[in-house]
Amino acid sequence: MDGQNFTHHFLIAMPQLTDPDFAGSVAYLCEHNEHGAIGLVINKPTSTTISGLMSDIEIPMNDLLAGEQIVFDGGPVQRNRGFVLHAPKGTWTSSLQVAEEIAMTTSKDILEAMGRGEGPSDMLVTMGYAGWSPGQLESEIAQNSWLTVPATADVIFRVPSEKRFEAALAILGIKPHQLSLVAGHG
Repeated sequence: MDGQNFTHHFLIAMPQLTDPDFAGSVAYLCEHNEHGAIGLVINKPTSTTISGLMSDIEIPMNDLLAGEQIVFDGGPVQRNRGFVLHAPKGTWTSSLQVAEEIAMTTSKDILEAMGRGEGPSDMLVTMGYAGWSPGQLESEIAQNSWLTVPATADVIFRVPSEKRFEAALAILGIKPHQLSLVAGHG
């Protein structure tokens, strides 16, 4: 790694990134270090609701409002496994604190709490994640596949999913039509 750490950043897919798993996507990087990177795509909703997911794994869902939320396609790795991006951090069994106000949890106890209406105030549930081997993300950024920008909880939890791509770009002062297929490396 060349000293850059993109933990708690958004990766915004550039137009030339045509892989169907990532085209038009915004990924939130939960961890980036010398071992690689892990992120969750936050703008690719599935047709599954949290209630549907909970039914599939036999967890009672008594919080109807939370149950109506959509589950997202977090990326092509382990699509059969759930990941919960949330704030505040809480005291769940298997959590990774990403930023002061944001954590990612993979343990069942957070889902059980959500079902009881005792889950975190802000949450985004994904099936699967995006992963990069050591040096892979840096290479993709150098090839102009991704733009990076420091992340905000508002874009993750308060902006509708269909507007997250534009909202992440807006942090940089860019509109989607301004993206170029050509890198500006000098």
